[in-house]
Amino acid sequence: MTYRARSMMVAAGSALLLVLGLAPPPAVAAPATSVTYPASASATRFTGWALDACTAPTTAQISAWRVSPYRAVGVYVGGANRTCAQPQLTASWVTAVARMGWRVIPVYMGLQAPCTYRPNAVKITPSSAASQGASQAADAVTRARALGMLPGSAIYGDMEHYNPADTACRTTVLTYLSAWTAELHRRGYVSGVYANLSSGAPALSQTYSSTAYARSDALWIARWDKSTALTGWAGVSDSAWTNGQRAKQYQGDHNETWGGVTLNIDSSRFDAPVATVAMPWTVTSSTPLNGRTAPSSRAPIATSYAPRSTIWVTCQTPGTTVGSTSVWDKLTNGTYVTDYYVSTASSTTYTSPLPRCAFPYQVTVAGLSRRAGPSTSYAVRGTLAAGALAWVSCQAPGSKVGTTAVWDRLTDGTWVTDYYVATPSSTTYTAAIPRC
Repeated sequence: MTYRARSMMVAAGSALLLVLGLAPPPAVAAPATSVTYPASASATRFTGWALDACTAPTTAQISAWRVSPYRAVGVYVGGANRTCAQPQLTASWVTAVARMGWRVIPVYMGLQAPCTYRPNAVKITPSSAASQGASQAADAVTRARALGMLPGSAIYGDMEHYNPADTACRTTVLTYLSAWTAELHRRGYVSGVYANLSSGAPALSQTYSSTAYARSDALWIARWDKSTALTGWAGVSDSAWTNGQRAKQYQGDHNETWGGVTLNIDSSRFDAPVATVAMPWTVTSSTPLNGRTAPSSRAPIATSYAPRSTIWVTCQTPGTTVGSTSVWDKLTNGTYVTDYYVSTASSTTYTSPLPRCAFPYQVTVAGLSRRAGPSTSYAVRGTLAAGALAWVSCQAPGSKVGTTAVWDRLTDGTWVTDYYVATPSSTTYTAAIPRC
């Protein structure tokens, strides 16, 4: 069912909306385009302090900086306007940095606004803004994947400061970024935009609910006022990008020294999606370890892994108990193995720096109730705003809402009806998401 059809059915079911305490969704759902995650995908959310440097630091420098408060590093993966060489930026560098406990934030320095203030920039052609936004997103995915950044990763399109008074230029930028988001979603990636608080950020906020543009999943603003607040941004509503969807670059080029190493960096505070990077571990069982289609010992066996072989883990998720743990590891081919027979740090609980498995989708209605269980009869534990990310871990049957009885369990343990989440279907389960 299309999102337009879903909205038409919602209009006919206004009594149900009143019972649920929800506002009707928009007439069409262009702002919340769905993400086509493959089975191997997972998104990673980072909350904390981040740095970015024009040239990616060496692994030795990153290792020394583990004494700093920073735990994420932004890297420029490509784009016509990328200015610095990246001799360090390889797939092995990304894996090594991730194994140290760092999160990686991919930034794509693509085409810039026709009215950009950036000198010598390669600019968007207004008549080709949509096609260029899509092609730039496709290139960004190719480059990110080559560096080991898996589907489900967020990629941030860098839109530098431009003249906000130029309305035609503003429309060109919004058209370009809308196509950027839609194409990233089509390819299974999460859409981020880096924008100045005086130009791109307020333009995106003003069109947050517009049916003319696909809405980005995350907004990373530049405002070098040294305030680290993730709310109260002038020109950006606090009701937009509300659930692990914001970052702020609060200080520009400056030197900092940690562990005896000095780097010239920009500083940011993050609570937003970043790259998902697989990490190698060893099978510890004495017999072949079964790889299953879901995190359960009852799920069908898809393959097996020889003792002492290396497996690449994308993320961890709860499942049936095996030995002393209910943790399961999702691998890069989309299969799951019990963590009990993997050389991670614990045989009872989760292992840092592996992230929890998640599939974020935007919410399509204002005030979506987060409940204690998969039914409208369960207690409400909070709400999600329109455009907020529902960080889905698994799906299960529950009470019917609209055209579906599917409910989404979120990573915080609460539940939302899938009817108001921009998953690919409004009637049934999503293939990439495991059943609870």
